[in-house]
Amino acid sequence: MEIKTVGVVGCGLMGSGIAELAAKCGYNVVVREVNDDLLAKGLKRVQGSMARAVEKGKLSAADRDAALARIKGTTAWNDLADADIAIEAAIENLELKKNIFKELDAVTRSDAILASNTSSLAVMEMASMTRRPDKVLGLHFFNPVPVMPLLEMVRTFLTSEETYSVARKWGEGLGKTVVVSKDAPGFIVNALLIPYLLDAVRMYENGFASKEDIDTGIKLGLNHPMGPLTLLDFVGLDTTLFIADEMFKELKDARYAAPALLRRMVTAGYLGRKNGRGFYEYSK
Repeated sequence: MEIKTVGVVGCGLMGSGIAELAAKCGYNVVVREVNDDLLAKGLKRVQGSMARAVEKGKLSAADRDAALARIKGTTAWNDLADADIAIEAAIENLELKKNIFKELDAVTRSDAILASNTSSLAVMEMASMTRRPDKVLGLHFFNPVPVMPLLEMVRTFLTSEETYSVARKWGEGLGKTVVVSKDAPGFIVNALLIPYLLDAVRMYENGFASKEDIDTGIKLGLNHPMGPLTLLDFVGLDTTLFIADEMFKELKDARYAAPALLRRMVTAGYLGRKNGRGFYEYSK
């Protein structure tokens, strides 16, 4: 099977990034949103990202124009009918994602691959909503999608070898380094990342060290590009809390139990860089 047309459900931060990358790599892209306002916002994000790439000399104006011409925005499910692969990039809500897979199963060709960009949820739960669980897998891109080199591929026990091979070849064709995980909570990256981030919050919560010293210790001691509390602000405190809660609910492992401080900060609206305040201030 050759992938020529890529469907993307959701044109938010992740969906717009996937659409942009696929279009720049020569694929026809159909991106679907729930309403015209969200669609326009997402397409504007794609245009802005490509404009910055042109300014930095990483993309020619001609290639930008050609890539933008390959992207079609829509609010209609039926416009995804010709997709060879359709990727769900909605928020991390399992019931929402399951409903999306049910819709995709109805509107796409029976030989099309269906994938989820989930960072932590069970892909098999989504596959169960389709008549083709052998053609379902997880394709977890990282933010920002056009820049981050990793693609985490998630195989359920029903994902066929053909689906895996086609999806892996496509992912590598996007310039990504592919790692493969079984369909377990958090997959590779978040299964290791979340306990690390939560431990950093506990350390700060217990007065072990200042937030600055925790971050500096990890940056200089382990040669990480940013410390854990800065990374939490970048990822989003609410996003991290959601993933931790989902993983704890399934695994009942204390490593994934969110500290009280993290939960209270989210309740108070301290979400990180996305709204200007988290462990650090970003109002400027």
